[in-house]
Amino acid sequence: MGRAISNKNVLTAKFEVADFEGTFLASFGRPELRGAWMIYGGSGCGKTTFVLQICKYLTRFRRVAYDSLEQGLSLSLKRAWERVGMAEVGNRIILLNKEGLKDVRLRLEKKRSPDVIVIDSVHYWLGLKMSDYINLRKDFPDKLFIFVCHEKHGLPDGKIAEKIRYDSDIKARVEGYKAFITSRYEIAELGEGGADFVIWEQGAQEYWIDKM
Repeated sequence: MGRAISNKNVLTAKFEVADFEGTFLASFGRPELRGAWMIYGGSGCGKTTFVLQICKYLTRFRRVAYDSLEQGLSLSLKRAWERVGMAEVGNRIILLNKEGLKDVRLRLEKKRSPDVIVIDSVHYWLGLKMSDYINLRKDFPDKLFIFVCHEKHGLPDGKIAEKIRYDSDIKARVEGYKAFITSRYEIAELGEGGADFVIWEQGAQEYWIDKM
């Protein structure tokens, strides 16, 4: 049986949050950098660029590992890496070349392991079960896991992806070079969290001009 927490202790509890600024603050709020986030969308909509923009920004606060399961080290990934200016962050980010769940767990058990782990995409962790996801969260409670996946009919594609989405503190659906954010860290009256995030201004304008 777990330990009960008093009302007073709930009300006085302190949590470490990332002091986001600008468009990241408007879209994400001031999040804890632990737990799970979910990013999903169709192909060719700016999803990879958006994920790398987030990775680059998060290096201000934590060490990041980007597990490229879908592309691995490829020319298209290198170009996206360069497009967001990743050279500016040095060794604050590393690329994992198609590492599976077992290898990622072994990496996280080491000292000075990455604090943020991006899984792109969850569909390539073949055989992943909900129990695997729950144990990953339980065994590494101070890590932030960002899961990327394809979508189907406007939702994450697959039962596991859908369940991870429900459990995630931040959910971002990408379409037409914009990310539509739902954040549990939103404070509407302060304008923190919930704003749409524009990934590429020109592309977004051209895509949405006839859809508004």
